[in-house]
Amino acid sequence: MSAEPDFFSDRIHIHQLELAARVGVPEKERAAPQRLTASITLWPQQQTEGLQDDIAKTVNYSKVCEETKKFVLGCSDKLIETLADRMASHLLQLFPIEKVEIELRKFVLPDADYVSVTVTRSQPAD
Repeated sequence: MSAEPDFFSDRIHIHQLELAARVGVPEKERAAPQRLTASITLWPQQQTEGLQDDIAKTVNYSKVCEETKKFVLGCSDKLIETLADRMASHLLQLFPIEKVEIELRKFVLPDADYVSVTVTRSQPAD
């Protein structure tokens, strides 16, 4: 019996992207943007062996960062869970990726380094 190939083996990882977002349950907390960070792992549709050193054949991680920052600036969610889910859906729609994982960190509790949520989303099966 042969093992199934891992079609999600090649990844791009963006670690601790600095974001400013309006997020929080109390309205007062959403009144002004606050610091969040996002770690984003992308599984591109095109595996690295077929790229031929051509940026047009891969996911431009600089554009992913720009788009993520722009997207969260326009949001005003109560839960970081909701924001992370919406970010994942947005990136799946805009970029040639099969799967995305986002860890979103919020620095809100005085006695904890951060609170985080992690979501993993994939393109719908055909």
